[in-house]
Amino acid sequence: MSASLPQPPEGQCFHCLQPLPSDGGYSVTIDDHDYSVCCYGCQAVAETIAQQNLLHFYQYRDTSNPLQVPLVPEELQQLKAYDDNELQKQFTRETDGIRTISLSLEGMTCSACAWLIEQHVKRLKGVQRVQVNATTERVQIAWRNEQLQLSQILQAIAELGYRALPFQSATQEQAFKKRRRYFVTRLGVAGIATMQVMMLAIGLYFGVVSDLDPQLRQFMWWVSLFMATPVLLYSAQPFYIGAIRSIQAGQPNMDVPVTVALLSAYGASAYATFINEGEVYFESVAMFTFFLLVGRYFELLARQKAISASANLVKLLPAIAQREDSSARLTSVPVSQLQIGDIIQVLPGATIPADGELLTQQAGVNESLLTGESRLITKRESDPVLAGSINKTQPIRIKVTATQQQTVLASIIELQDLALSRKPKLARVAERMASKFVVRILMLAAATFLIWTVIDPAQAFWVTLSVLVATCPCALALAAPTAVTGAIHKLNKSGILLRNADVLQVLPDVKTIFVDKTGTLTTGEFSLQATHFHSSEHQPEAIKALVQSLELTSEHPLAAPLQQLTDQQAKVSAVHHESGLGIEATWHPHSAATNTTTPIRVGSLRYIQHWHPTFTPALDLAQVFVATPTAVLAEFYVGDKLRDDTKTAVQALQQADIRVVMLTGDRANLAAQVAEQLGIQHVFADCLPADKLAHLTKAQQDGPVAMIGDGLNDGPVLAQADVSITFGHAADLARTASDVVLLRNQFSALLEFRTITQKARAILRQNILWALIYNVGILPVAMAGFVTPYIAAIGMSASSLIVLLNSLRLYR
Repeated sequence: MSASLPQPPEGQCFHCLQPLPSDGGYSVTIDDHDYSVCCYGCQAVAETIAQQNLLHFYQYRDTSNPLQVPLVPEELQQLKAYDDNELQKQFTRETDGIRTISLSLEGMTCSACAWLIEQHVKRLKGVQRVQVNATTERVQIAWRNEQLQLSQILQAIAELGYRALPFQSATQEQAFKKRRRYFVTRLGVAGIATMQVMMLAIGLYFGVVSDLDPQLRQFMWWVSLFMATPVLLYSAQPFYIGAIRSIQAGQPNMDVPVTVALLSAYGASAYATFINEGEVYFESVAMFTFFLLVGRYFELLARQKAISASANLVKLLPAIAQREDSSARLTSVPVSQLQIGDIIQVLPGATIPADGELLTQQAGVNESLLTGESRLITKRESDPVLAGSINKTQPIRIKVTATQQQTVLASIIELQDLALSRKPKLARVAERMASKFVVRILMLAAATFLIWTVIDPAQAFWVTLSVLVATCPCALALAAPTAVTGAIHKLNKSGILLRNADVLQVLPDVKTIFVDKTGTLTTGEFSLQATHFHSSEHQPEAIKALVQSLELTSEHPLAAPLQQLTDQQAKVSAVHHESGLGIEATWHPHSAATNTTTPIRVGSLRYIQHWHPTFTPALDLAQVFVATPTAVLAEFYVGDKLRDDTKTAVQALQQADIRVVMLTGDRANLAAQVAEQLGIQHVFADCLPADKLAHLTKAQQDGPVAMIGDGLNDGPVLAQADVSITFGHAADLARTASDVVLLRNQFSALLEFRTITQKARAILRQNILWALIYNVGILPVAMAGFVTPYIAAIGMSASSLIVLLNSLRLYR
């Protein structure tokens, strides 16, 4: 292309067309050709234009007025705009220097497109993760911004022939309408042409019986050719594009046999028309294209249902917020302009636009958008409120703590996108099977042609065409994505977030579920129930101050009620946390007459007994103990209550022949008390994280197991479990590593989760089984010559529609 780039008049800059400096300026090399430029700026821009494959900018620009020539192509300007950090805050998240974004893709047709995009973008320096979902036409990308700009990622995708832009619900709906018009117009052309060609085909059929005049027959062939040509050149375009891209990706998809069949049938029929000899099947070309487009159109509608399911979360957020200025007056500002620390007001019935801290004394909010639970939740002053919640009672004031992509709602949407981009093992197997099936179909079609050439040369081509059409694995390619997307949509509506789609396949086989006690079987809302002081050397208030200072450094659920024991303060240093045991530090007692220090421990009974092996608690249910190397100072009983629905859920699991096992670091008597209330027969108490891991690993020898924990101190055992489940504590949502997040904070949500996964796996298996039965069953029938091309087209389209309709049952 560079060889034909127009040269500016001598003495002018190749890029900006301004006069060159007296020393000749600089030069830029494009495809081994040197061009003179006036400065470093023009040199850099010209190199960028060449790197981004935008050399048409130089070919087609109007150089008649150098002062009006744009210095940067419009395409490059648009993509470069996305590199602005302030703009990116509206659609990217950043954690530990890694930014993540969800992009909408235009031009995708199948999983081969997804594979091609993934492989191409992965090669870019700085990209950490790329996951494409062909069903929702979205891609999740994580990258290091200091190594790679967003515009470079967008351009890399554009180089493959796809258009990628940050996902926004409004633009997504516009893209869907555009895509729907794309199919409807092609479907209309194919439908009208099919009706006309079929009428001519019926006339030709009866003409064979009644000795149709050869000239009239030839005329009808030419009319059929004329009607079928727009179908082939216009209506069938989506299949050609999909076939080319799949071949480019090295993964032939179902568009390849479709394209071969269409071009072959049309070519053979056109040849017969030109030489006025043989048979024509223009009606098969038109009908085949029409039925395929009908299937693709229904597939598009199913995709849109999946896309809108996740987009609805974004659309329900308000665009405008009421922000207080320095004189407490309200001004309307775009939500995108809110900053951390702003004070906003939300009227009754309005949606909260950002995460924040409640400044009003009390409020009632509905968090059903986030949790799937529609009951009113009472919030007190200083409690966190979340974007997407609806204020139900009175005007409230909120101090903004997180905006846009940093909110909990944004974390939920990111988890949804992540789940949609990950495929369960069975889905990956189906995709590979469909890809291999295409290659085998082409081989069998070639063998069919050779065999029928010997048996009946006149029928060889049409039998081969029927084989290509009837056995196209469209249903097999749709079987898994449609079922997985439907399952994730159903789970999201129930307040259940899925991070790992493999769970859909694994959970129904789980027969053992390990549960943590604190924060899982119980609410995690602790309060101090009893205190006992052993020491007469130190005042109770001094011990309380000591415990409070150390517990303020802890995130353990038991620490919360011990963080507000007294107004006094204690001086501690060298604080060290022992996982699963407690905290060790150096204490500087205020009561000491000298500057002496004392080693101190606050934690479990086992931790204290390392220093005092014979110590026996005064409080039977105490969980937190305080000791020095010479004496035990105090013990605390922090009470918790069971979740309201825990007992019913545990009984339901046990009735389903699932073994429920309690794993807890609490003392045996505390664990036994809770287990007795719930009817749990298998209990492992006094467990360190390593002990929990050992128990779970041993159980995995008998099959897959699930683990339910609060995610704070159960990291190793959650990572080891085949299915890890946690509850949706807002503070931990963004960093949880569990496979499943139960946003409703109800133990009974586990039952609904299990029911949905069982149904999803059943539908997934039904889809794949049906697709395999159809393709394997129709193959010998088609090879034997019992299926005509248009009957093959109807059968193949019907099999795809059956798969789609079966998957749509998950949306009910």
